[in-house]
Amino acid sequence: MTAPLAQRSPARGLLPPIVSIALALAVGAIGGFATASNIPGWYAGVHKPPFNPPNAIFGPVWTTLYILMALAAWRVWRVDTNARARRTALGLYAVQLALNLAWSLIFFGLHRPGWAFGDIAVLFAAIIATALAFARVDRLAGAMLIPYAAWVAFAALLNFEIWRLN
Repeated sequence: MTAPLAQRSPARGLLPPIVSIALALAVGAIGGFATASNIPGWYAGVHKPPFNPPNAIFGPVWTTLYILMALAAWRVWRVDTNARARRTALGLYAVQLALNLAWSLIFFGLHRPGWAFGDIAVLFAAIIATALAFARVDRLAGAMLIPYAAWVAFAALLNFEIWRLN
C-alpha cells in the first residue's frame, strides 16, 4: 500500500533524478579521464581550426549537457503510460550515451580523429532518434536534448576539421 502523500519522504522523490544525473555524469567522468590526460600532450600538438573554443569551455558545457540529458531521461522514465515507447526511448538513450563515451575514448584515448568522426556521426543520429523518441513520451524531455544535439553537431564539425588538418 502506498503511503499518503503527506507521509512520503521528499528525499524519496529526489532519488530517481539524482541517480539519473549520477549515471550520466559517471559516463562523462570516464570519458573525461581519457580526455584530461591527453589535453596537455597529444591534443596540445594537434592542429586545430580557428573556431576551436578554449579548453576551459568544454567541461562546463559538457557537465550542463549531461545534466540536461539525465533529467530528460528521468522525465521519460517516470511516465506511467506507453511502456513500450518509454523502453524504446530509454534504450536509445543508453545507445547514445555509450556512443558519447566511445567518442572520448577513440578521439582522446586512441588519438584517432577519423574513427572518432565516424562515431560522432552515428552519435548525432542516435541523439536525434533519442530526442524524437523522448518527445513521443514527454515533449519537454525531447526538447531538452536540442542543446545536446546542437553541441554535438558543432563538435562533429570541429572533429572533422581536426581530422582534416592533421
